[in-house]
Amino acid sequence: MKIYAVKSSYSYILILILTALFSYFPKDTAAQPDTVVYNLTVDQEQVKIAGKKSMGMTINGMIPGPTLRFKIGDYAVIHVTNKMDVETSIHWHGILLPNFFDGVPYLTTPPVEPVTTFTYEFELKHTGTYWYHSHTGLQEQMGVYGSIVIEDREQKLEYDSDLVIVLSDWTYERPTNVLKTLKRGLEIYDIQKGTSTPLSMVIARGALGAQLNFWKQRMEGADIADVYYPAFLSNGQLVREYPEYKPGQKVRLRVINAAASSQFWLTFGGDTPLLIAADGPDVVPVKRDKTFIAVAETYDFIVTIPQNGKLEMKATAQDGSGHTSTLLGQGPVIPAPDVPRPDKIAMMQQMAAMDMKMGAPATKFNPSEEEPYEMMKEWGMDMDGEMQMEEGTHMDHRKSMEHNSKPEEQKKPTHQHDMEMKQDTAGAKKMDHSKMNHQMGEQKREMQMPKDTTAAKGMDHAKMGHTMHDKEMQKDTAAAVEMDHSKMDHSKHGKAADTTHMNQPEARKGIGMQHEGMPGMDMFSEYNYNYLKAPVPTDFAEGKPVREILLNLTGNMVRYIWSMNGVPLKEADKIKILKGEVVRITLNNLTMMHHPMHLHGHFFRVINEHGEYSPLKHTVNVAPMQKVVLEFDANDYGDWFFHCHILYHLDAGMARIFSYDTVRDPRLKGYPLRILTNKSNHFFFWGAVDAASHMGETRMVLSNLRNQFTLSAEYGWNKNLEAEFTYGRFLYDYLNIFVGVNAENVEEDSMDKVETTAIAGIRYLTPYMFNLDLRVDNKLRPEIRVGREVLILPRTFLFGEYEYQADFGWVNDFEPEEGTVKVDNYRSETTWNVGLEYLVSKTFSLMGSYDNRFGAGGGLTVRF
Repeated sequence: MKIYAVKSSYSYILILILTALFSYFPKDTAAQPDTVVYNLTVDQEQVKIAGKKSMGMTINGMIPGPTLRFKIGDYAVIHVTNKMDVETSIHWHGILLPNFFDGVPYLTTPPVEPVTTFTYEFELKHTGTYWYHSHTGLQEQMGVYGSIVIEDREQKLEYDSDLVIVLSDWTYERPTNVLKTLKRGLEIYDIQKGTSTPLSMVIARGALGAQLNFWKQRMEGADIADVYYPAFLSNGQLVREYPEYKPGQKVRLRVINAAASSQFWLTFGGDTPLLIAADGPDVVPVKRDKTFIAVAETYDFIVTIPQNGKLEMKATAQDGSGHTSTLLGQGPVIPAPDVPRPDKIAMMQQMAAMDMKMGAPATKFNPSEEEPYEMMKEWGMDMDGEMQMEEGTHMDHRKSMEHNSKPEEQKKPTHQHDMEMKQDTAGAKKMDHSKMNHQMGEQKREMQMPKDTTAAKGMDHAKMGHTMHDKEMQKDTAAAVEMDHSKMDHSKHGKAADTTHMNQPEARKGIGMQHEGMPGMDMFSEYNYNYLKAPVPTDFAEGKPVREILLNLTGNMVRYIWSMNGVPLKEADKIKILKGEVVRITLNNLTMMHHPMHLHGHFFRVINEHGEYSPLKHTVNVAPMQKVVLEFDANDYGDWFFHCHILYHLDAGMARIFSYDTVRDPRLKGYPLRILTNKSNHFFFWGAVDAASHMGETRMVLSNLRNQFTLSAEYGWNKNLEAEFTYGRFLYDYLNIFVGVNAENVEEDSMDKVETTAIAGIRYLTPYMFNLDLRVDNKLRPEIRVGREVLILPRTFLFGEYEYQADFGWVNDFEPEEGTVKVDNYRSETTWNVGLEYLVSKTFSLMGSYDNRFGAGGGLTVRF
């Protein structure tokens, strides 16, 4: 530092004194955080995974990408260069940061355009294990992911070193082709995994009744995972070894599930590991020898390297279709316990024996009219304590309500709101809070977190959901406070997606995870978070306004559409929230699959048996037909994504946007939100061609959420033809109205005359999964078609179709029968076929069939 001379010696002395004072006093408030710079390059190149080459997307030439390490308080500057010819993005999963740098293209952040660089900047405000990944299309499946470690300035826990383990799944197919296979309903992935349940196996197990129950509800059977993966990976390898660790060393394993759609059971050889953190924040240490890690979750364990061998950490896919291992140390392997493969037929029998209505629709006739409480009442399990808003039930909230009854005596919700607050409204505008004695969001409570916890040094708890809960909480009750409802519209009572009230201790009894206590649902008893306890209370101050939101998780495996409250992202409004309120979300899973739900930009409390010590997470798994309650403090700005982190569920519509209803960042001009929300509405094209000894046939489909174009043609070598083109519009999951044209030969076994008619009708998937087609042509000839296919053996389908057309002569007079003068008043035509198809691969099948027009024969089916 260069000091210039001054004329006055007094001035010189004064400068020295001031310099000494500034150097003595702490400079925390004025100090600039350390800037840590990373350069990431995303490229598309051929990679070798599990011994086989395929195209992937790499970060700095690697899958997974490099680990980004920081200290709490650092300022991250990350330059992301896109060397591909398509756009990309990076989302910083679990990191609290400015909305503009969250990394969801077209929602919060511009995409990284081809051959450009985008710079993300944010301060690291909390410690823990996190990760980053692309939020563009299905790029995450192709390798665009990596890990983040944010450490405290001083290590407080006892361990010698740490190791990041990134779990993932890998397919050699293009991810868009995977999604197309799911959309077309081909069961090849279950067959490849060996997890299919053909009818022969079901009957042999005495489960035909259970199968019929599932079919009645338009479901094939119990489902666990959608996609076949030939490889599960630990840090990019099937088995990853770390021989450098010595006996007796304590290693902190930072385990990240970066898989696209695979969830794992973690088991360990050697001594039982100590679980110390979940999704970043610390938890009260607990020994766990078997832990379920959902997609996008992270868990930290401390393990001790054994004296007599190398420790195995095994991650077994939830459906038992494979595993990956990490080995630490040297010597013989001390194996981790195996996890038995789930018995899907037993699961089906158990579910069918319960009073459960499955198959809640993924789309609605009118998506603008969400009725989440009505949906919850109609579908799933009817249990005491469920949140219900019954039509015609009105309570006077202007009078104080007493909550003195014991939890076991309160069988129904203590109050039922008669407010209709549509999902896209702020909701709280009509409340008279003038009589309420509460603190609005301006007053914040500072939490004194230990230095070793996630909250240490500058953590913004305004973004981490905190609301006090006692262990004896009653299910789904809400505080009755002095509200003036006289100005509220009660005409649509019971159909709201969200309601608001005040945060009171008496009102929160029993709110929490509802995985347990359900008769017959012990198969899901392991899927809860009661083993996680925050080291300090995570509650809010009393008196904050609370917004209750119910989101039913809904899906349709037949068309592979996923949604919330029966409304996919494309058709959904934003969920508007107000800064300063507590947002309490009940996630009610009405599907047969697990859904790991992730909220961007916030931590939420997962309410469990620990009440005010409920843990903080950013991702929560919701098991089939179960409920989970989350809470977070709405104290931010902008729009934030909330979605299922199974990549194909997200792309198929299971996502929403939480909005503070603030002004959109001007830097997003030119990046319209509709590009993101249209994500679940892409058209997919698929088809098949049969080449057989008696006939040839082709079928082609172009389909999105609501629209479907279909072309089919059959030609018999005996000169019989039928071809048809239709456009259909889905009114909801199972009902399609269509119009089109049909052409077929008039005289049997002759192509001399081909008749073309206009057609219109409906197609409907009936209970027991029959495809019903009711139509009429321009000659007013009604027709019915019924078709069905069933997997009867592990790779063999039985299929059949019946068609009946009636002609009453309403348009054209009948000609007399040949050789007579007799004229019929009614004529009909019947067509039917039956056959078998053996799936050789995803692309090829062997088939044989009999058709009453074309005769019998066999051949090859090619799918595309």
